Amino acid sequence: MPQTSREQRLAAAVGRAMLAQDNASRALGMVLEEVGPGQARMRMMVRDDMINGHDLCHGGLIFALADSSLAFACNARNRITVVAAAEIQFISPARMGETLLAVARERASAGRSGIYDVEVTDAATGRLVALLRGRAQRIDGNIVDEAVP
Repeated sequence: MPQTSREQRLAAAVGRAMLAQDNASRALGMVLEEVGPGQARMRMMVRDDMINGHDLCHGGLIFALADSSLAFACNARNRITVVAAAEIQFISPARMGETLLAVARERASAGRSGIYDVEVTDAATGRLVALLRGRAQRIDGNIVDEAVP
């Protein structure tokens, strides 16, 4: 379904408002590159303090990037939505200095539930790092005022 410019402006306003309140994502250096109805793209550079005992990026931090991307995608229509379940498959390791890119896309939506897929890749090479599938549940409320120009 094609997006209208109003839907895109609303998604951008939601993204800005959420990021302003998302201390965790900002503390991890995550950057919201793009957001639209049912989709989002975020990036994060793997820093020294994200490395585990195997000299690899800790899997929980890769999950955090995928989860944040999913959160921005599922809230982009301005309905407060929480992730109710998620499963991640780690495909290849991430190393210090790499920039990870997480792209979340809505796969299905019915009633208050939605299913989202997130691909995490190495931004420089496109190498697949992880795949996450999440289930989101809409709850009452909006993120921003609906009066978006």
